[in-house]
Amino acid sequence: MTRLEPGDVAPDFTLPDDTGAEVSLSSLRGRKVIVYFYPAAMTPGCTKQACDFTDSIDSLKAAGYEVVGVSKDKPAKLAKFRERDGLTITLASDEDLSVHKAYAAYGEKKLYGKVVEGVIRSTFVLDEEGKIEVAQYNVKATGHVAKLRRDLGLAS
Repeated sequence: MTRLEPGDVAPDFTLPDDTGAEVSLSSLRGRKVIVYFYPAAMTPGCTKQACDFTDSIDSLKAAGYEVVGVSKDKPAKLAKFRERDGLTITLASDEDLSVHKAYAAYGEKKLYGKVVEGVIRSTFVLDEEGKIEVAQYNVKATGHVAKLRRDLGLAS
């Protein structure tokens, strides 16, 4: 699978969110978008990352960014995740992993020293035209949002 790079056009998608409504990347054109892929709702690392994005959402939106978190979880589980942790970011469900694969966010990775196939924690920053400005693979859950904010030149 070819990894995406800055300058590539981000693959479009339409996915159900945690409310059952559809979230479509094309409907966000004209705004900057952070799309991030995470392995599983309600696990410690994924919860930390989602809470960090939620804690930063006001300043990210003020800087013109929308945030969409994508996992293979069913919308009902995403709804529980939102409710349990007070999340205010968009959570999208990609149960068949087609969007994960289009972004090369699913494939071989190392887990505890073993090569396994699974979700590769990844983050993409898209410009207003849907082109990738930042493509990060194998990001760490803890501290990732703070680092991303620094990379984007946003005050902490």
